[in-house]
Amino acid sequence: MTENLSENELLQQRRSKLDELRKKDKAYPNSFRRDSLSQDLKNQYAQMSKEELEENSIEVSVAGRIMLQRIMGKASFITLQDMKGQIQAYVRSNDLPDGDYEEFKTWDLGDIVGIKGTLFITKTGELTVNANTIEMLTKSLRPLPEKHSGLVDTEQRYRKRYLDLITNQESLEVFQKRSQIISSIRDFFIGHEYLEVETPMMHSILGGAAAKPFTTHHNALDMDLYLRIAPELYLKRLVVGGMEKVFEINRNFRNEGLSTKHNPEFTMLEYYTAYADFSDQMDFIEKLFKHISEQVFGTFKLKQDGIEFDFSQPFTRIRLKDSVAQKLSVDLNLLDNRDFLLEIGEKYKIENLKNLSNGKILFELFEELVEDDLIDPTFITGYPKDVSPLSRSTDGDDSEVDRFELFIGGKEIANGFSELNDPDDQAERFKDQVAQKSAGDEEAMEFDSDYVEALEYGLPPCAGVGIGIDRLVMLLTGAQSIRDVLLFPQMKPKV
Repeated sequence: MTENLSENELLQQRRSKLDELRKKDKAYPNSFRRDSLSQDLKNQYAQMSKEELEENSIEVSVAGRIMLQRIMGKASFITLQDMKGQIQAYVRSNDLPDGDYEEFKTWDLGDIVGIKGTLFITKTGELTVNANTIEMLTKSLRPLPEKHSGLVDTEQRYRKRYLDLITNQESLEVFQKRSQIISSIRDFFIGHEYLEVETPMMHSILGGAAAKPFTTHHNALDMDLYLRIAPELYLKRLVVGGMEKVFEINRNFRNEGLSTKHNPEFTMLEYYTAYADFSDQMDFIEKLFKHISEQVFGTFKLKQDGIEFDFSQPFTRIRLKDSVAQKLSVDLNLLDNRDFLLEIGEKYKIENLKNLSNGKILFELFEELVEDDLIDPTFITGYPKDVSPLSRSTDGDDSEVDRFELFIGGKEIANGFSELNDPDDQAERFKDQVAQKSAGDEEAMEFDSDYVEALEYGLPPCAGVGIGIDRLVMLLTGAQSIRDVLLFPQMKPKV
């Protein structure tokens, strides 16, 4: 009957029901208390026989949103959805106080209700609550999306995540997995004696990564501040201070475009380890992935989009220059020849080509030709120095740094390097960044004199790593867009 009503008529109908509840002083109560969740009850009692349940007369109190209704004359079934799943309730006129069943028949899909009763098994074998007390807790004034198709419009799923979570079990499971993945990461680091810290979100000096910042203004101090693009320089200050193993799981902000891989606000794990180098950190990350896959998914092998990732096996390791040479099928030495790099760069339409250093051209070629094909877990090492201003130079080759990036499924998952702890070298690199900024590079860093001063007190040999949590969750859950793993992704305002 309600299927033929317009949306305005449905809203009015539901508001009329709310008005009746208000007259009876039954609107929005907060005295009902549940003692059981759907899946917990199924885990504990679903295997019991009908006779065992009758004999034990197990009383439960459940609450949730009505997702299904089968309203009949004197007895009906409804399905409630709570934070762990769904459970059925059997509501019969003879088991309720006078008038309650007639009121129950006016309830709508989406209403949030509380039910007390005893457990039994139906003829079809479904664990069910036989209601003896029912209560309307929250009247839903808007109808849920059509029950068979759910919320299928992608943009609506992102704009109205609450409806997506109610109607799409797969979406809910992704965010449950996200929470479990982050908890697993935190457990791993604490288990390895790392200290979790929080560093500033607003920075007075732009630094820690190459990216465009968001700028804000502090009125009392009358100064501009940047939303942080990375916590790196603050975390390394803590290592100077004696916190030799630190990690932070928190938000970064970068004023860049939106895509399936990018959101201007995103979550990062960043950690630093004294008396370790980038090679140690690659070993450590392999252990981390084994831990996450086993603890969250119960297996080392995860299959997404037809591709199986086996995190029990050693990850591939290859130098960036070697990967480009292999892709181009050329001799490695040619990649040191500027004329050749310019020729190849022009072929692949690299922007601003002639103003780029050899290292930057090589890096651009890597991103263009290699990155998307790195499906199996692969560490790329040997990054050019001029795209890694905070990394320690490689012994014996000043053009490269001790840095790696981890790629899985064609996506960059982690970035790490042996830290530059020479204050004079760091000061020179900051000066180079300032020069690049003056030449028009909006992503170049500024000169952070306080950080250089901190290095002058002595930063122990150390290595640091950043892991994009959102991309990691995408990888492990098979999500195709970063918006599918962010509860509230950035969206353009509706016109």
